[in-house]
Amino acid sequence: MPMAGSRGGSFQMGGRVTRSPQARELARARTLRQALQSGASPAFISPSLPNNVAQSSSLSWSFEKTIFEKTISEKKNSGEKNPKKLSPEEILNIRRQYLEQIFQNSPDAVVITNPSFRAQCVNQEFQRMFGYSASETLGHSIDELIFPPDRAAESQWIAQCLQRGEPLTLETRRRCKDGTLLDVCLSSAPLIIDGQAVAFYAIYRDISERKRAAALSSALYRIAEKASAAQDLQQFFASIHGIVDELMCARNFSITVHEEELELLTFPYFVDERESAPAPTKLGSGLIEYVLRTGEALLCTPETAEQLRKRGEVEFSGKPPLQWLGVPLKVNDHIFGALVLRNYSSSVRFHERDKDVLTLISQQLAAAIDRKRNEQALRRSEIRYRSLVQTAVYGIYRSSLEGRFLDVNPALIGMLGYNSALDVLALDPQKDVFVDPAEYNRLVDEFRRNGRMDGFEARWKRKDGATITVRISGRAVAGGDEPSDVLEAIAEDITERRVLEDQFRQSQKMEAVGRLAGGIAHDFNNLLTVINGYTEVLLYHLSPGHPLHAKAEAIQQASDRATTLTRQLLAFSRKQLLELKVIDVNAIVTDMERLLRPLIGEHIELTTSLAPNIGCTRADAGQLEQVIMNLVVNAKDAMPNGGKICIRTASVTLDDSYRPENTFIKHGPYVMISISDNGHGMDRETQARIFEPFFTTKEKGKGTGLGLSTVYGIIKQSGGYVFVQSELGRGTVFTIYFPRVDEPSEAHGVAPISHAAAGGTETILLVEDEDSVRQLVRETLESRGYRVLEASSGDAALALATTHADPIHLLITDVVMPGLNGHELVEQLLPARPAIKVLYLSGYAQEAFGTTSPAEAPKFFLQKPFTLQSLSRKVREILGPATN
Repeated sequence: MPMAGSRGGSFQMGGRVTRSPQARELARARTLRQALQSGASPAFISPSLPNNVAQSSSLSWSFEKTIFEKTISEKKNSGEKNPKKLSPEEILNIRRQYLEQIFQNSPDAVVITNPSFRAQCVNQEFQRMFGYSASETLGHSIDELIFPPDRAAESQWIAQCLQRGEPLTLETRRRCKDGTLLDVCLSSAPLIIDGQAVAFYAIYRDISERKRAAALSSALYRIAEKASAAQDLQQFFASIHGIVDELMCARNFSITVHEEELELLTFPYFVDERESAPAPTKLGSGLIEYVLRTGEALLCTPETAEQLRKRGEVEFSGKPPLQWLGVPLKVNDHIFGALVLRNYSSSVRFHERDKDVLTLISQQLAAAIDRKRNEQALRRSEIRYRSLVQTAVYGIYRSSLEGRFLDVNPALIGMLGYNSALDVLALDPQKDVFVDPAEYNRLVDEFRRNGRMDGFEARWKRKDGATITVRISGRAVAGGDEPSDVLEAIAEDITERRVLEDQFRQSQKMEAVGRLAGGIAHDFNNLLTVINGYTEVLLYHLSPGHPLHAKAEAIQQASDRATTLTRQLLAFSRKQLLELKVIDVNAIVTDMERLLRPLIGEHIELTTSLAPNIGCTRADAGQLEQVIMNLVVNAKDAMPNGGKICIRTASVTLDDSYRPENTFIKHGPYVMISISDNGHGMDRETQARIFEPFFTTKEKGKGTGLGLSTVYGIIKQSGGYVFVQSELGRGTVFTIYFPRVDEPSEAHGVAPISHAAAGGTETILLVEDEDSVRQLVRETLESRGYRVLEASSGDAALALATTHADPIHLLITDVVMPGLNGHELVEQLLPARPAIKVLYLSGYAQEAFGTTSPAEAPKFFLQKPFTLQSLSRKVREILGPATN
């Protein structure tokens, strides 16, 4: 870049330094030449220049006056008397500092050599770019340091150009200290003093990234070009191999495709200097499977492979190569294969940039492969089109709008009860197919008016005279080769749709029955609370030998059975109390297996198949055991003469491809439990009702009909799903799905042994709208020494709490009451009495939870019906240890 000065002179890098005719300039030039030849700093002045020689540079400095005046001003400010102007030596020293800073801070690598091409000075970028320190460079031949061995001719040509005084610029390669080759743009020229080349300079600009980007861009363009031109995939793969080999060492190149339908890895292209192309293999735990599983590119060395092996992420059948580079082939986040390079030579190394390049290439390649595969799939689809129509379960036909069948598929032939297409083609649809000819006329009119029809229902008659209901959808299209417009239609036999409607009504009925069962259980729990409570009082006061003691025990036993029934009704209505914890399903099944074997008897074989590492779910361990118990007992009862029961677990992920008919299932990971038997099975009518409460197929007195309804309620309340598959004579399979959670399982075990509860002297506010329950609770608490304030409603309780001056330690309240309910009462009472503790009573668990977390809810809740002992213990537990 020329630097213009005030005298009109100029300096051009690579050009000549213009000599001044003055003697001082000649002396300066000679001194500078001597300094450069002796290896001194490349300054354009000599420190030993005589004072009687003027020291003005041939460079023009338009900003000298300002800088120098500022320097003189600084001398005056420092107190120096009569400061003189800067001497020529000082001026030249400032200029030299400028040029040295420009030299050192240049973004390009710069070196100055003597005429023998030995380095005399290098800047910092030269040291960074090539990896040599200044001490390793100065005095050494540049050719020996950075010239690749195969570029001797280039070195000679450059030397000749420079010795002739010719500047040059070229793109070439230079060798770094570590042996790697670097693409650079070289600019070099002689430094001419007094008409002679006293030194040479060279500037190196790193253009490796630009070269690499250009090569990659060209490669991607050529891949796209090959993809559009290639007809055969093998030829296309070979072309890609050649293109990749131009960018990096790709002697060992392969393409792997994951055939998902077959669950196989195939190798449509495989070139390797040590191995032959493998046959299609099942998915394993190798490096390719790792890339397919993670979707990330992998540059693997033996050390990396060993780390992966120790973590259990990969397994090797042999010794891995020195380097293994694999990138996924994916389109729209769908991974269908991998592109792999192997390196067996220590003289060749893959780098991270190679991984990035291969990733870009894989994107182009994946799109091309996907397009080619789609084209092949389209051709196969066209070939299969006729077969698809012929094997469709829906009736498909083409007919003229005038009333003549033109083409029919086998499903339509079977739907109408005929044996051949010729029989159907001979029919007049209006007269021979439609029960009501007016329906056919409306169908044709709709097609003529709108050009299409969706969901038109009509009645058809079969050959045997039976009537079926069909749903017709289709469109009217231009005839083309036909003499007139034609109707293309799909006919669906919806005669069985009534069954589905019945199932829907059944679902609504189940919901209604559940609400009814919950309501009955709620009211019945109040009655059972009173019966249980006073029976407990009678048994306490009657000695075992008393004539009424046995009668009181009979009442208690009947009450306990009634309590069990209400709990089952609450389970069905999904309103029971569940103690949700993170549990290991496999551990539950393993524990249950020991209990189930003696239960089912020796004539039934029980097997378990538990998949490892299926994860955990959040459920009530006791209720899950109840589910398994009920299903196994049902299976046992279905095999009176013996058989097999299998309990299986697995980890599954449910999505659109998994049981698509069950669209109400939330997508995600699940823990699956299936219980199957080879018993007598069930028909469709029975399957539609098995979860109804009190429905049973057992003999009278052999069951309550609440076993499966309890199973249904527990699973639904836990956020799971249950399905049944059964055929008469072929057994039954119940499949349960619980949402999987990524948390460690919590310990579960037997409840602690209950001891008699201590009483107390605290004040308790009792709120219960049922008089008999309120009286029983009051008497029980007062018998334990508590002071009880009672109210029959929330409003009455607020008024009582307002007028009572002494502390109230505990509020016991029903949840559902006229007026203020239990939660609203607590919200209004807490501001005035923030220290009061609360115990909810209810037949519904959820009613008492409110905003309380499920883990904390049982601490503040007592479910009806309860025993007087459990009431006393819960009150003492909430109040804390008795002070007296």
